[in-house]
Formats: sequence, structure tokens, C-alpha cells
Amino acid sequence: METDKFEKAFSDFLDQDEYDEVQNALFRMVRSSFKAGWEAAGGESPRPDSGIRLFSSRGERKPK
Repeated sequence: METDKFEKAFSDFLDQDEYDEVQNALFRMVRSSFKAGWEAAGGESPRPDSGIRLFSSRGERKPK
């Protein structure tokens, strides 16, 4: 079935290290934008050590 081929190809794509890197970059961009808006609206800036740590599905530590 063609759908099975698509799902397998998509799953293989998601399992690549390059996908993890792009996903982490997008997450950091969205978080940074949210933080800027939060602070512009008068919210208190988060402590520097309270950052979010990301882990890949392979269990390797990814930089924030």
C-alpha cells in the first residue's frame, strides 16, 4: 500500500540527526521570541539556569 511507503519514509526522515537539529533550532527560536514578548509585557525574565534541556529520542544530550 502506498500509504505504508509514505509512513515509512516519513518515519525515516524524522529519525535523522538533521531533523533533530532543525527541530531544536526552531524550538529555541520560538522560545526566544516568546521570552522577548513576555519581557516586553512586563514579565520577569527566567533565571539563566532554569533553561530547558532537550534530549533526542536516542538519549543523547542536546544543547539548549
